[in-house]
Amino acid sequence: MIGQSHPSDQTIGTGRPAVSSRKRAVAKAGREAESSETITLRELLAALDTSVVELIEAPAGDSVAISSVALVDSSDLSVEVESPSPDLYLHVGVRKAEAVRWFEEVALRAPDHRPRAVMSKSAASSTALQSAARSAGVALVAVHPKARWDHVFPLIQRMLDRSRQQYRLGDPELLAVDTDLFGLAQAIAQNAGGMVSIEDAQARVLAYSASDEAADELRTLSILGRIGPRDYLKAMQEWGVYDRLRESDEVVDVPAHDELGTKRRLVVSIRQTVEDGSAAPRLLGSIWVQQGYAPFTDNAADVLRGASAIAARIISRSLNAPSTEGVLIQRLFGARGGGVDAPSVASALNLPDSGSAAVVGFAVTAGEPEPPSEIVTSVGSMISLHASALRRDSVSTIIGNRAYVLFPRYKSANIIATWTRQLVEQLEQKRLILLRAAIAMPVSGLGQVAGARTEVDRVLDGTAATYPEGRVTTLAESRTAVLLGEILDLVGGNSELRDPRLDALVEYDDKHASNLRESAEAYLAEHGDVRNAAAVLQVHPNTLRYRIRRVEEIVGVNLQDASDRLLIEIQLALLRRPAGQNRPTLR
Repeated sequence: MIGQSHPSDQTIGTGRPAVSSRKRAVAKAGREAESSETITLRELLAALDTSVVELIEAPAGDSVAISSVALVDSSDLSVEVESPSPDLYLHVGVRKAEAVRWFEEVALRAPDHRPRAVMSKSAASSTALQSAARSAGVALVAVHPKARWDHVFPLIQRMLDRSRQQYRLGDPELLAVDTDLFGLAQAIAQNAGGMVSIEDAQARVLAYSASDEAADELRTLSILGRIGPRDYLKAMQEWGVYDRLRESDEVVDVPAHDELGTKRRLVVSIRQTVEDGSAAPRLLGSIWVQQGYAPFTDNAADVLRGASAIAARIISRSLNAPSTEGVLIQRLFGARGGGVDAPSVASALNLPDSGSAAVVGFAVTAGEPEPPSEIVTSVGSMISLHASALRRDSVSTIIGNRAYVLFPRYKSANIIATWTRQLVEQLEQKRLILLRAAIAMPVSGLGQVAGARTEVDRVLDGTAATYPEGRVTTLAESRTAVLLGEILDLVGGNSELRDPRLDALVEYDDKHASNLRESAEAYLAEHGDVRNAAAVLQVHPNTLRYRIRRVEEIVGVNLQDASDRLLIEIQLALLRRPAGQNRPTLR
């Protein structure tokens, strides 16, 4: 959902989207935007386009600085916020009455603990909500009812991350500069004419230029994150537009369609070419330009071809290389070689380098040992959103197939535990994603975060077989399961510690379609009580006695002997493990 970095090695980030913006926010003395290096609410809304947002209330004006964003739902509004609020809140599914009550509570906070702006789909239709926002001194922005939040949020994040490079109309070196996608979209619009949308390979809009009254319905729908009209998509297939984009770098001229109400467009593919020619170019996305009132410029095709090369570079970089902050965060958690200088990390990420911290790890409970990468990415994104709502200085990342969050200098262990349980339950109820979570706290400073992550991984590894029990737990609460799991790892990883006599029991059951192994497990689980074990198996006690004697004969052990019982229980536990179960690679 968020970003384009590789899902197995992805940094979700901090409460603020980028190191540079974090530093700027710390350095800035006031809350007004006084520098071209700080994005204002006015600039953000202009970039998002009037098709998506409309400013309803601005008690402090629209020049307030926005450098952090959090997506929250009704349950998040009731969570105690331990640190200054994010600058911008996106109210997702929050009812009008709930939002009004929340604004009333916000009005009682100190100024530094209030958000600067809130985006809501209810803003335009509720005078009570508008009045409450005005009383709280918070800007209120209406979001189009058809806009998709999972589309709007990444756009806002990219805007907060973007460079502050300003482009001049007619600059001959315009497309030679390595910019971001939003800047590139604006540059194309200025030099080719029309209105620009840059999409990824799945036709999701990554960036776009400003719209005007000439924008057709197709453009509006794409900006809102909606799929275009079915008849138009069918026409595109019939015209062979998509095939040409997949197969070539040519600029395709898509004619206007009066019946469908669509304007003329130029489109070019964004492709990553393999230098040695060993593989076909990889389709990364496409650039679309809708014609407005004025015709395209004479060199529009050349502009698009140059822009395609720049877009390929930008998208490839985001796919293959995490940011400097991303690498630093992953090293903080002990990945990428680990080893960090705590004071330097604290300065770079604007984090306290002392005081008790908490580390929370999340694992997806799926049928496969390795859940699909898109699920991991989606879960990591949602976790990051909720974490930043609780604490704006939280740090989140994905390493392997797990997501991790650092909460620096937390005030209450109960708040962290409650937040984690609520998040696991919410994702299960709303998104049908089953999670397990482990918490390590207190963590005494940033230098201990990597060790805390190791502890979290131990718990997640050791409690996988106990799901759904212990869905949110700690090492102290799950030490038996964790230590037993690690003992089984050691035994299972050393062939010399495997007892070959158990193979004879498995072979006997397979050959005779018997269940001696199940009988032995029930007998041992009931501590040698034949009647209780027989009741579990629903057989006569004498039948079970006969089976236990056969087990002892086949394996060559005495189940009345404590040492034999302990050994057989360990070996049977190994046999109960799913075939091919492996611990995830973490470093």
